[in-house]
Amino acid sequence: MSLIDDKWEILFDKYNIENEIKSKGLFYITADQIREVKEPRLMTKFDTRESLPSVFGKKISILPVTRGKYVLGEFELYQDIPDKTSDIKQLTSAKIPDYYETIDISDIRSEANAINIMSIAGILDDFLGEEDMVQTVSGRMSSGNFGFYIHDFKRTKKNDKPYIIVNNSQVEIDGGFENLNIFSIIEGKNVVYSDFLIRQLYYPTRLWEAKISKPIRPVFMVYSNSIFRLLEYEFTEIDYYNSIKLVQERNYSLEDTEITLDDLYATWKNTIIKPEPEVTFIQADSFNKVISLVENLNESPMLTAEIAELFGFRERQADYYYNACRYLGLAEKKTNEEGVKVYITGLGKRLLRMKYKERQLEYVRLILEHQIFYDLFEIVLKTGELPDKRYIKGKMRELDVCGERLIDRRSSSVRGWLNWIITLVK
Repeated sequence: MSLIDDKWEILFDKYNIENEIKSKGLFYITADQIREVKEPRLMTKFDTRESLPSVFGKKISILPVTRGKYVLGEFELYQDIPDKTSDIKQLTSAKIPDYYETIDISDIRSEANAINIMSIAGILDDFLGEEDMVQTVSGRMSSGNFGFYIHDFKRTKKNDKPYIIVNNSQVEIDGGFENLNIFSIIEGKNVVYSDFLIRQLYYPTRLWEAKISKPIRPVFMVYSNSIFRLLEYEFTEIDYYNSIKLVQERNYSLEDTEITLDDLYATWKNTIIKPEPEVTFIQADSFNKVISLVENLNESPMLTAEIAELFGFRERQADYYYNACRYLGLAEKKTNEEGVKVYITGLGKRLLRMKYKERQLEYVRLILEHQIFYDLFEIVLKTGELPDKRYIKGKMRELDVCGERLIDRRSSSVRGWLNWIITLVK
């Protein structure tokens, strides 16, 4: 990310991009101009808000408009994903027919593999309330020609907002499924994000709504921790990029996911507290992202910069999540010929071989081995509620888990992990 930041700073200075946007509203840049500093594909892939270069500030973003041209402006390109732990508890069970001998549900590694399994298990049919959905398209294709309005952080009417024209830009569809009634576009991820790039659903929707007469139902799917999370969206005004609206959301699993309060109590009661490791105390609010990092490390070791790129983090935040994994004994750093990389530990590999329920309770045990979490979870068991941040900070001071100036920020992570534990109970 720091290298991309540096390269964009060069382009901003050379072409006076920020001032051009302020005076004209938009700035167009060609792939050849970007290539002066680095490959355009690497310089324009920002799937989350956090992945945007520092020089873009809090408002500037970039969109492709042709195969060799991009537009920059003060656009809102991203959609927040609802917090899974606070909004979604219900899980729907799904099954793979017994006669499929080649499918191993414990080894679903890629986004394409997850989409394929989702279809075979009937998850997409159930989610959409349809039958016989069949994959008919996938891969890269041309967007065709269309125009749209986009939100530009100004309080103006829709028709006063910037109007963008797209002419045969490249579009990639992870999966397109069709039956007699509808066509559904699937954008799949195997990494947990806080938001996503609306373009990944909007451009394919505009492409296909111009070609077919059937209703189009865009779906964003995340596969992580053995859970298929499906979110269906619609564009209430097809010529307005930011008219995206969440229609429904459901979670599915191919395994037994029933975890009770008794299961959590038994795990807490049988956990043996260990001395605090000589590891930086946690500053990683989303435990689902901790899990997602462990899963991706199981595929291959990564440089900190690669973790940042995968999640759309800054490198400092990538280190926070590495340290969270290290705090639980699930990751470590080693030096090889490519430099210092983050590796999954043997404990992490054993954990990922467990079934869903056993694995979640093992995560819980690894958290509760730490005195701070053991004591605070006892409060949860007694009261049925999370302790507030003031109480958590007092306990953190009592146990001296980190310096005073870090307590406020890191108490949010402690509360986030406790919240993850209690939401395991469906």
